[in-house]
Amino acid sequence: VRRLGGLMTTTLTAPTLSEADRCDQCGAQAYLLVLLPGGADLQFCGHHWSRHEEALRPKAEEVIDETHRLDADMPADGTEAPQD
Repeated sequence: VRRLGGLMTTTLTAPTLSEADRCDQCGAQAYLLVLLPGGADLQFCGHHWSRHEEALRPKAEEVIDETHRLDADMPADGTEAPQD
């Protein structure tokens, strides 16, 4: 259940973050979505989540962590994926 503008919505799957979602701290691609009481949410890159996790996790209603995508998006040799 997620609150949007005072309305309650039920989702069967967790929301996912897209390339358009940006970290609220630095503007990098967000891989974490923190849902707070009252319907507010915060988006973080992995770096900024690690800096704020200790303070925010106890307050969060839900944390959607998609940092596993960081490894999936990176080739095994550590180079950037080719752009078409």
